[in-house]
Amino acid sequence: MFPAFSTALSALNAESSAIDVTGNNLANLNTTGFKSSQVEFSDLMSQSLGVGQSSDQIGLGVGPIQSEAIYSQGSITNTNAPLNAAIQGNGFFVVNDPSTNQQLYTRDGNFQLSETGQLETSNGQLVQGWTAVNGTVNTNGAVSSIILPMGATIPAKPTSTMSVDVNLNAQATTGSTSGTFSAPIQVYDSLGASHTLTVTFTQTASNAWSYSVTIPAADVKGSGTPSPLATGTLTFNSSGILTSPAAGAPVSVKMTGLADGAADQTISWNLFDTNGNSLLTQFAQASSLASTQQDGNAPGQITSVALQNGGAIVATYSNGQQSTIGQVAVASIANPQTLINVGNNNLQASALTAPAAIGTANTGGRGQIMGGALEASTSDMATEFTNLLSYERSYQAAARVITTSDQLLQETVNLIHG
Repeated sequence: MFPAFSTALSALNAESSAIDVTGNNLANLNTTGFKSSQVEFSDLMSQSLGVGQSSDQIGLGVGPIQSEAIYSQGSITNTNAPLNAAIQGNGFFVVNDPSTNQQLYTRDGNFQLSETGQLETSNGQLVQGWTAVNGTVNTNGAVSSIILPMGATIPAKPTSTMSVDVNLNAQATTGSTSGTFSAPIQVYDSLGASHTLTVTFTQTASNAWSYSVTIPAADVKGSGTPSPLATGTLTFNSSGILTSPAAGAPVSVKMTGLADGAADQTISWNLFDTNGNSLLTQFAQASSLASTQQDGNAPGQITSVALQNGGAIVATYSNGQQSTIGQVAVASIANPQTLINVGNNNLQASALTAPAAIGTANTGGRGQIMGGALEASTSDMATEFTNLLSYERSYQAAARVITTSDQLLQETVNLIHG
């Protein structure tokens, strides 16, 4: 009867451990990126009551359970938080524990910025990736902690090209009000100061106009009305398409002697787009300005940062410009089941873990990073409660075996002393 005791006791230990695993799965129903564990049971070797008689074997119970994390995809929920991220597919975020300088892995993308501009997890681990150097992110180099230049200022960029999308009225009368049209465009000098240039078109004949580009008198040194920055003529064909100047011959607009001390500069006024289509037309409609474009900007400071799809960290500046200032790395691990859970949603490589292949998202079998989102736990309440009920009944059955064995043992002792 003693084997019955040990057999039932092994069942009690196994079911108790299984209940512990289920309890942990249930406890982490709302843990970001948590992967639930699956319990596996295995029997112990049998005891043979005879020689060569397989039918006379009696099992010795159940061995210690095996608990294995199942790395299935958790549901992804949009949070719209600028620094949240989730991995759709395989892979892990790479983090560094500053207290031990140890590389860890996680599926929890609830990131934040420290007071020094370091991208870190909610538990203080430093997110690994690549930080832009001189405006360029080199993802071919080794990963390191991502440090964002929160106090950085983007320098001014003087305007080098500009364009105006204008239609001139083909029904205008030379010398009348309808024969003149002005279009303003804002440009920037080398100091980042803005200047509003005015392009004035005047009809000189049928299908012919002149243009003049001027700058406010207050913007240049000296007194009186400054000379035009550029002048010339425009010729349209009978279909209202610009024929002269020809495509590929931009107008040079020269800004010199600026009152704020900025450097002299020459702006190329493009009359055609990159496909060779004229931006100036002459149709039988009222003269109008559709749009303006120029490539300069004032200086600006970072106002916000956001993690985009793919893992790029993009900064938005006060002048409306944007630039990529970092890239989050993703690690691909061939046998993630061998990782060790070390708490705080972090995993550590064991002696059996294959080397991590670290790179950018959506490459080399690594999953895609979804910005502004988090991955939910893979624990399912219905499944875990079903398992919990099954383990509870198994525990009760094993306990019943012990009770029955004890009763039989007592009966045997009574026979001896009877």
